[in-house]
This record gives sequence, C-alpha cells and structure tokens, in this order.
Amino acid sequence: MAATEIGVIGAGMILHDQILPSLYELQRRGRIGSIRICARNQSTLDALRGNAKIAAAFPGHKFEDRPGDWKNLIAELPARSIVIIALPDQLHHAAVMDCLQADQHVICVKPLVLSAADSIEIEKTAKERGLLVAVEYHKRLDDRSFMARQRYREGLFGEFRLGNAWLHEKWNYRSSNFQNWFTCENSDAFTYIGCHYVDLVHYITGLKPASVSVYGLKDTFPNGNVGYLWADARVIWENGACLNVQNALGYPENGPGSNAQGIILYCSGKGEGAMIRHSDQYRGLEYCYHDRYEEPSPDYFQYIDLGTGNGLSPVGYGFRSIDVLVSACQAVEQEGMSRLQQIESAGVVATPGNSRYNELVVEAGRLSLLNQGLEALIDYSTNTVALR
Repeated sequence: MAATEIGVIGAGMILHDQILPSLYELQRRGRIGSIRICARNQSTLDALRGNAKIAAAFPGHKFEDRPGDWKNLIAELPARSIVIIALPDQLHHAAVMDCLQADQHVICVKPLVLSAADSIEIEKTAKERGLLVAVEYHKRLDDRSFMARQRYREGLFGEFRLGNAWLHEKWNYRSSNFQNWFTCENSDAFTYIGCHYVDLVHYITGLKPASVSVYGLKDTFPNGNVGYLWADARVIWENGACLNVQNALGYPENGPGSNAQGIILYCSGKGEGAMIRHSDQYRGLEYCYHDRYEEPSPDYFQYIDLGTGNGLSPVGYGFRSIDVLVSACQAVEQEGMSRLQQIESAGVVATPGNSRYNELVVEAGRLSLLNQGLEALIDYSTNTVALR
C-alpha cells in the first residue's frame, strides 16, 4: 500500500513548534509519504523552510510548496489522503468542508469550528463519505491527562466540584500574525486558548458544560487592530460544578517558561476532599544559562539526540498527538466505519460527534462576552445556546 500523502493548510507558529517536525518524524519512520504545505504567501513558506532547528533535526527532509488557494492543494492530493488544517479559527469551517467534499480525511487544530451547527454539518458530511475528522486537542495526549482520567473514572477523586485553569501566552504573540486575525469579530482569548482546558475537564471527568459566562478585556495590537486579549470565563457543569478559566496574550516576556498554564480541580467524595493539580508551566526543570533563566517543558515538545547520527527526534505529547491522529485517519481508511465508531466511543481522539460540547461552549462564550458577561445556557437537546 502506498504511503499516505499529507497536505497541510497553513504555515504559521504551530507548524514550526509542533506539526512539521512531527510529520517529518513520521516520514522518517516510513509512516507517511510526501508532505505538501499551502500558505497564502510564499514568504511564509520560506520562513518555515528556513527554520534552523527543524532543518538540523531532519537532514534531507523537505516539504513541497503550494502558495495560494488551499483548494488547489486539496484537488491535487490523491483522494482519501490526510489534510491538516492550521488556520485562524474563523477559516476552519470552510477549509474542513472543502477537504471533505474532495474526499480527504482531516486533522484540524482546535477549536474545530465556532458553532455547533457547523460541527453537525461536518460530522454528517464526514460520516456520509466514510472520512475521519479529528481535532488536535494535544493536551489529551499528555501522560498526566491519561493518569487523571483513569483515576477519576475509577472513583478515586469522587466528584469534581470547583476548579480553576489558566493559560497565558507570552506578550510576543501580539507582534506575530495574530495581530492580523485575532480581532474582536473573529475570536478571543477564551475561544482560542481556554477551549483546551474546557475540553480537558470533560476528558478527565466525563461531565458536560451547562452554561458559560465570559468577561473580555480589549487591548490594541502593535498594528492598531483591537482584540479581546484578556478573558475570564466561568463554566458551570451539568453536576453544578464550576470551573474558572483565565486566558490572555499577556504573559511577560521575561517570565520563566514559554507561557503560564495549569489546572486545579477540587473534588469531594466519601466524606473527604480530593484534588487534581497539574502545573503545566513548571515541569520540574530550572536552567540558569550564562545569559538567562528558563524553565523548559520536557513534556509538550522537545528535540532529543538518540545517537542515531541522523538528526534529532521529537518527543512529548505534542508529537504523540500528531502520531495518534494520523494513525486514526489511516485506521479508518483501512478498516472503515466500524473503526470510526470505535475511535469515537473510546473518546481519546476528539471528533465532531464526541466533542461538540466544545463548539457549544465557544458559541456560549462568544454570546456572553458580547453581552457584557451575561450567562449563556447550553441546550444539548437542540445543540443551541441562549442568554439566561
């Protein structure tokens, strides 16, 4: 059987940090074939190709440039290949649907889309064509997430009652391409970043969110565009539990680590309290170089030298996520709909069908944010949201 060909739409930060090196590693292992990457501008592709760290890790590996319209890339791929979508949030729906109409499996960065209706349309089209659409919620593939999920579902923590989560990206995001698309009408800090932790609470506990309220603060990018760069969200779950989520593009440049992130869930059961606390920013490493201090993360994505003499190898749940999602697409292609049903029911890979609560939370969050933080209720019987 010919190796699966890969198309990628988008060539921004996440391609540099996680997706392209992960694909090169799968290519090195013989798991996938050619890689073609589409971006609107040739300069974006040139910058990706010029990434010195990736080039040093993967000598001899190259991707094919496809500047311009993503439809051209989709059309030239063999049917039932895999297309990875790494575009701004508001473009996901159009790109996913174009891929499905061309009979391509899809891996999409989070959030999948910005409304439940779009998610339903994607699920219906994908299942009609026997295709997998997988959402790249890579925090699911962190070993600690698996451990918490297993132990929670064994009843060791009792029931989740109150929690807080935070993910603040560094200030330099404001000077990146984010300033061209991360504007008030398109997204906000909770939609883009907070969805990771809403998804993780469901992934660990199995609970569904019931209502959302979001307070957003506007701030100005260097180019003058305005976005909701700070957000505080309150998510109420079906059992009455409450999760507070704070997100921003505002972590100090000189702060340790690449960002600030973590989650604490307080639980109760059998007359006693219990707690899950993951410090996702600080992974137990402190490095003081001659010119700076750093707390690097060994868990998400790192390059290590295994002594092969053939470059470096990526490790961490960032690589594992791409590996698992590519494998899932290949399994559905080889085994059909029964395999898709098994993947959906297992709940490790996020699909439109088993993670629609995320789109409903995004919808409810945007509705709340645009109405001065009023609470928005989620109705799962109709897959709609409305202000209380």
